[in-house]
Amino acid sequence: MSLSAALLAAGSSPSPTPSESPTVTVPTLQDAQESATNAASWVEQNWSTWLAIGLRVLLILVIAGILRMVVRRAITKLIDRMTRTVQAVDGTALGGLLVNAERRRQRSQAIGSVLRSVASFVILGTAGLMILGTFEINLAPLLASAGVAGVAIGFGARNLVTDFLSGVFMILEDQYGVGDQIDAGVATGEVIEVGLRVTKLRGDNGEIWYVRNGEVKRIGNLSQGWATAGVDVTVKASEDLDRVKATLDEVADKMGKEEPWNELLWSPIEVLGLDSVLLDSMVVRVSAKTMPGKALTVERELRWRIKRAFDAADIRIVGGATAPAEGAPDADPTAGVAAPSVYSNSASPQAQAATPITPAGPTAPLK
Repeated sequence: MSLSAALLAAGSSPSPTPSESPTVTVPTLQDAQESATNAASWVEQNWSTWLAIGLRVLLILVIAGILRMVVRRAITKLIDRMTRTVQAVDGTALGGLLVNAERRRQRSQAIGSVLRSVASFVILGTAGLMILGTFEINLAPLLASAGVAGVAIGFGARNLVTDFLSGVFMILEDQYGVGDQIDAGVATGEVIEVGLRVTKLRGDNGEIWYVRNGEVKRIGNLSQGWATAGVDVTVKASEDLDRVKATLDEVADKMGKEEPWNELLWSPIEVLGLDSVLLDSMVVRVSAKTMPGKALTVERELRWRIKRAFDAADIRIVGGATAPAEGAPDADPTAGVAAPSVYSNSASPQAQAATPITPAGPTAPLK
C-alpha cells in the first residue's frame, strides 16, 4: 500500500469518543508569556504604594522606639535622683523621722518599674493603632466599641475602679507598707499584705481584716516618725508637788538609762506639770517620745515604776474626784432612799379616805 493510501485510510477512520480518551488542554508558551506580562504590570502599578506603606510603618516604629527609650531613660534618671535624695538624709535626724531609707529606695525602684511599663504600653499601643491605620483599616468602629465598653464597665464596676485608683495612689504616695501598724478608720492592725484593691490587716486579737482601699477615708500610720507615751498620775491634792516631781524625775532618769528602754525612748521622759486640779485630787502629766509602735509598752513600764516609787516615798495615788476624803464620816446608805408613801399603810387616814365607798345592802324599791 502506498503512503497516500495509508494516510487516506487513517483520515477516514472514525475519531474516538470523549469517554474513550479525554482531551487535556495544555497552556501554550503564549499564555504563559501573557500571564507574566499581567503580573509584571500589576507589580509595576502597585510597587509605589507598597513602598510608601512600608516607609510609613518603618517611620512609626523608629519614632516609637526612640520615644520609648527617651521616656524610660527620663524615668530612670528621676528614680535615681530620688534614691540619691533618700541616701542623703539617711543617718540624719530627718532620716530618723522619715520612713526607713531602704524601704523608700525599694519603693522608688518599684514605682519606676511600673511607670516604665505603663509608658511602654501606651507608646507601643499607639504605634500599633497608627500602623493599622496605615493599612487603611477603619479604626472608628473599634475605638467606638472600646469607648462604649469602657463606659459600661466603669459605670457598672465603679466601686472596683474606685478601689483600684485608691490603691494606685496609696502605693505611689507610700502611705503605708507591710509591717506598719495603721488605723484605717474601719479597722486597726498590722499590715500583712498590700494590694491595689484590698489591704489585709492583722488585728490585736489575731483576726484578719480585709479593707477595701476605696472605703478608707483616712489613714493613721503608727509606724512612721515617732510615737508619744503619756501617763496621767492622779495624787491627793494635799501632796507636796515638789516631792511628787522629784520622785517622777528620779523614775524617768533611771528608766532612761536602763536597757532596753534607752533604745525605745527617743527623748527624755518629761514631767509636763499639772494637767488638772480637782477638789480632792490633782493629775500630773508625764510624757516621752518613743520608737514607733512602742508607746503602749513604755506606758505600761512607766506606770509600774511610778507606782513602786510612790509606794516607797509614801505618796498616795487616788482615783480622782471619787476618792473619799480622810476623816469624813461615812455616808448614810439610806440617804438616797425615798420615804415610804402614806398610801402604803392601809390603816392611815389618807389610805382610808382614798378607799371607794361600798354600799351597805340592796336598795329598797320605791312605792
